[in-house]
Amino acid sequence: MGAIEQSRGLTRRSGLALGLAAMACTPALAAPRRYTLKPVVVAPGVWTLYGAQEAITAENGGAIANVTLIETRDGCVLIDAGPSYRYGTALEALARDLTGKPVVRVYLTHFHADHSLGATAFPDSAVWVGPGLRRDLARFGNDLASGMYRVAGDWMRGTGVPKPVNEARDGVEQVGERRFRLLNLSGHTNEDLCLFEETSGLLFPGDLVFLDRAATTPDADLPLWRKALATVADIPCRLLVPGHGPAEAGRRGIDQTLAWLDATESGIAAGFEAGLDSTEIMERPLPPWTNDIAVARYEFARSVMHLLPGIETARLPVLTNA
Repeated sequence: MGAIEQSRGLTRRSGLALGLAAMACTPALAAPRRYTLKPVVVAPGVWTLYGAQEAITAENGGAIANVTLIETRDGCVLIDAGPSYRYGTALEALARDLTGKPVVRVYLTHFHADHSLGATAFPDSAVWVGPGLRRDLARFGNDLASGMYRVAGDWMRGTGVPKPVNEARDGVEQVGERRFRLLNLSGHTNEDLCLFEETSGLLFPGDLVFLDRAATTPDADLPLWRKALATVADIPCRLLVPGHGPAEAGRRGIDQTLAWLDATESGIAAGFEAGLDSTEIMERPLPPWTNDIAVARYEFARSVMHLLPGIETARLPVLTNA
């Protein structure tokens, strides 16, 4: 082999070695993210997927809300649909695995992204919402989706905004052998759909009720929320499945949500009366019982930003040009 050939051979071998080294050092393309769904039986033919008791992050993909799957002879019914198209497709696959039936109806309790955006995996004709929620999705849906894309990233691939065509109005809806009593309430948001499945005795109040997790208040009207909770408390259910937290018999979730709303509102108001600014109010101590409540400090700080302007408006003196 001549000098030129040797040089070319060394160049080819060097190039191959460098290429293999580069491949070894370059991470493989990330596989598409997949939600791990862990259904928990809460009644015969009823499974709840518990959301993480966390804030929405790129790690949890926004899967922080409870979603319930209910089998009927006509197919499966979902109470809420999770945060993304990818989550919704996983729900459809799970429904078929558990029951051999497709999802035929999706009830959305309110417009917050962690509950609603997964409905984009289903036909618009399968999604049922209250009239107020339909308007809210049309008005705020793009902003909700954009915010989730920014926080959750690739989990949201393919997710759009639901465009439901069916209205869930007060009254009873029959799906197979199941009877769903629907109540359109409000307080957590402009419209909060509460469902009571009469054949199983299961109550689904959506995010009107949080349990062992601090309630969120970005769209809250606290007097209306308390009024809605009084209505929910009067429903004689066998088991209450909150929007966040464990399903339980009794009214612990209702009482805890009321206590959180009271502690939040009074804590912010007391800070305002003491002349504290928003950052100082956020640092105020919370009642000791909230030590066992997930993301309590985080949600209290958010609530300061949500609720303080209204308190300021109500309590600051009005200046006039007398």
